[in-house]
Amino acid sequence: MRSMSDTIARLAALRGTLRPRPAQENPNLIALGAFGANPGALEGYRYLPSKRARNMALVVVLHGCTQTASGYDIGSGWSRLAEDYGFALLFPEQRRANNPNLCFNWFNPEDIRRDHGEVFSIRQMIAKLVAEHGIDSRRIFVTGLSAGGAMTAAMLATYPEVFAGGAIIAGLPYASAATIPEAFDRMRGHGGPTAKELEQRLRNASGHKDPWPTVSLWQGSADRTVVPSNANAIVEQWRNVHGVDTSPAHVENIGRHQRKVWTDAHGVEVIELHTIAGMDHGTPLDAGTGYGASGPFMLDVGISSTVEIARSWGLVPSFEKRRNAAAQPEDVAASFATGRDRGGIQKVIEDALRSAGLLR
Repeated sequence: MRSMSDTIARLAALRGTLRPRPAQENPNLIALGAFGANPGALEGYRYLPSKRARNMALVVVLHGCTQTASGYDIGSGWSRLAEDYGFALLFPEQRRANNPNLCFNWFNPEDIRRDHGEVFSIRQMIAKLVAEHGIDSRRIFVTGLSAGGAMTAAMLATYPEVFAGGAIIAGLPYASAATIPEAFDRMRGHGGPTAKELEQRLRNASGHKDPWPTVSLWQGSADRTVVPSNANAIVEQWRNVHGVDTSPAHVENIGRHQRKVWTDAHGVEVIELHTIAGMDHGTPLDAGTGYGASGPFMLDVGISSTVEIARSWGLVPSFEKRRNAAAQPEDVAASFATGRDRGGIQKVIEDALRSAGLLR
């Protein structure tokens, strides 16, 4: 019979093998090191593609509660997409000392105030990458899930001049809560500021005028953690700064899912809302794309928010289209004409780009 100490030692060793590897052990992500005063006391990791062009775009990716930078990258597939299409990534990461559940503190006024707390730490990380790796300052984007989505809203509000666009997945409006109890109420759709108050808080966050970053929203229709009314509230918070009507300019169905689009006076799409039918709380994925892996809060629902968001920002060629399981062979010609081909024509184009060294 093994001694008690030996048994404990073996169980401890087994427990170690079952733990997710921390981000610094993931070869895809490299620790940033020092990046300024870091008032929010965050960690930061970067990903640079093996083939680097000058003036790369940068995507800032913010994980959700209980997640790590590494885990969210594996689930969402961002680094695989960045490797294939040649853009850089920044992964801020929360510390348990700041929040025991690893949530970004989107509800703490001091962490979402310009040049203070966590938003300023993330801004300093961005400045470091721009200075050291030749990032195109006109093509900086931010996205995140849940608490990371709410912090995405905070980054867009506090530093709108930095970002060309943002994508909020199951997030909440900027400055919609100021305490933990309020945060839970807002997540459930209870109470909260009026649309006019939310708009004013957005305008006051930076004093910014024009142009404002574009906003992409992704929301599950069956989300019981951050209820769908929050996505509608984000639309209302941003609608007037973009000068768009109450009703969307057009609505389209993508399989079972729906996309609403608001366009500005020049016809530019400035706000979009994807409602994912039947999806609970998480990031929508499509395993068929080869980007991302399903897991807790990473949900394979037949549409990849990662690919679609990158496409809307011009980081992925337009011919690499949304996948629609209902597409029929007779639709191929029409799909190609609208950039929605999934079949042979797309393969021919991709093979040509690979031959030219423009696609991995």
